[in-house]
Amino acid sequence: MKLVFAGTPEVAVPALDALLASGRHEVAAVVTRPDAPAGRGRRLVASPVAQRAEEAGIEILRPARPRDEEFQARLREIAPDCCPVVAYGALLPKSALEIPRHGWVNLHFSLLPAWRGAAPVQHSVMAGDQVTGASTFRIEEGLDTGPVFGILTEDVRPTDTSGDLLTRLAFAGAGLLAATMDGIEDGTLRAVQQPADGVSHASKITVEDARIDWAAPALRVDRVVRGCTPAPGAWTVFRGERLKLISVGLVPDRTDLAPGVLAPAKNNVHVGTGSHAVELLWVQPQGKKPMKAADWARGVRIAPGERLGGADVG
Repeated sequence: MKLVFAGTPEVAVPALDALLASGRHEVAAVVTRPDAPAGRGRRLVASPVAQRAEEAGIEILRPARPRDEEFQARLREIAPDCCPVVAYGALLPKSALEIPRHGWVNLHFSLLPAWRGAAPVQHSVMAGDQVTGASTFRIEEGLDTGPVFGILTEDVRPTDTSGDLLTRLAFAGAGLLAATMDGIEDGTLRAVQQPADGVSHASKITVEDARIDWAAPALRVDRVVRGCTPAPGAWTVFRGERLKLISVGLVPDRTDLAPGVLAPAKNNVHVGTGSHAVELLWVQPQGKKPMKAADWARGVRIAPGERLGGADVG
């Protein structure tokens, strides 16, 4: 089939690579978000998908909005049979959805209808799911509501961050998307409507969502830290400035610390929660590089009874 691939971030590149290597399909162009400012100089940088497409010599379409008539006219000229999508980052209007004869097929990183929305992997880790996965489905005007072509499952490991899990799903899902294109082409694959039960939603994780509530149980603290790593990054407040929490560990046999109270020792730093303590493993003070929590604690000289949390004035 002739394909136009839509995607933007690094997580979409494995799927593009899989389609380029399949030998069965022609990737005629890619659709991606416009170049965006990045780095200290805020210079415009092409998306990872655009960079990979340029390496492969593929036409790159960068519409400001998918409803732009110039973009849709070019898409009609290319006349793709299908448009596979991975993390494109913009809503597709009905007029664009109707152009390819087999529609737009999205690789979504959850077992639909669970975790429809922008941040399925983060929500899965934060919810404590033991199993998640990926789904391919035909895009319709509803949010991730279209009929499903195929799924794969992936265990959520106890130490997984959302970044760890998303990386595994991106590579496994690339194969699923390529197989879905094969099945659509040869007519052996039919989409099945999603069940009405088991629907959950995964809205974008905000910076405020990533703030640690030390009155919550230790397991919740651990899940928020892992779910918000690498982005937007879990955080708390220490002496009026933000402290980013990169990783923590559970200390189930310590229950003597009130929520947020710090207990530094020579080689570790414990913090009280609403249940048992957690150990700070790696932190990043405001304006500094990541460091071991024990090194940070020695540098700031934590006073007895000092705690994390409180007002953020940094």
